[in-house]
Amino acid sequence: MMIEVCAGLLEGDTPEVCARKEAIEETGYKLDKIEKVFEAYMVPGTVTQKAHFFIAVCTNNMRIGYGGGAENETENIEVLEITFTKALEMIKSGEINDAKTIMLLQYAQNAQLLK
Repeated sequence: MMIEVCAGLLEGDTPEVCARKEAIEETGYKLDKIEKVFEAYMVPGTVTQKAHFFIAVCTNNMRIGYGGGAENETENIEVLEITFTKALEMIKSGEINDAKTIMLLQYAQNAQLLK
């Protein structure tokens, strides 16, 4: 298993619609307000796919399901909730090694969003 932020292919949706949909499918949380923070090419020169990065406040009352992925997709997702400090430690230890996840955690750290 790999630890990563929720993500998905646009499949005709706008990046914001996709982000909201994937949050519900993968985590079970319906997000009120999301904010796009940046876009990035993950492997320029090899893959032209651009990733769109969003952040959102998430509270327990936003949970509308259990997550785990859409039933019609073959995803094997376990929702993991850890502290911000623990997540940063997991980058250092190599437990978190997904580029998307590292980029968003470092964005949050640099913007001092979480303490």
